[in-house]
Amino acid sequence: MSIDPSSIPNFGGQEPDPEGSGPTGPVIPDQELVKQLLDQMELKYVVDEEGDLAAPWEEFRTYFMFRGEEEQQVFSVRTFYDRPHPIEDKPKLLESIDDWNRRTLWPKVYSHTHDDGTVRLIGEAQLLIGTGVSLEHFVSSVVSWVRASIEFDKWLVEQFGLEKDAESGEKPDDGAE
Repeated sequence: MSIDPSSIPNFGGQEPDPEGSGPTGPVIPDQELVKQLLDQMELKYVVDEEGDLAAPWEEFRTYFMFRGEEEQQVFSVRTFYDRPHPIEDKPKLLESIDDWNRRTLWPKVYSHTHDDGTVRLIGEAQLLIGTGVSLEHFVSSVVSWVRASIEFDKWLVEQFGLEKDAESGEKPDDGAE
């Protein structure tokens, strides 16, 4: 099975080849299909110790995982945002990600508090693929999920003034003294 290059949105790279053709019926996506899609999107990726695909960015990592058995198999795109937030910021973080989750379809974002007291955010989108899906739907979903994961990171930076933090090495001024 192969991806029709014309079905992938252009991200400013080379123009897709409109002569490609792919299956017309339902497909059951696998890791090789995701690798092909990531290659066509010109995204770098690695395979981690558990065998999952991961695409690293500077402040986050997006994993492409297959879980479950046959007809119940789920494809999950999960993004781990690497910025640590202090536990004191968790109420503000939760309020912000609740707002994001209400206004957007994906990724759905939640928090994880580590043993050291830092809070990190995780975004996730899933698709049941066990009985097959349209190749076009799979491709457009993955592309949308990747773009939304990037957009969430930009949105978070804007919400919390993290650009200033990253540029100056200082904690953003929240007006409290």
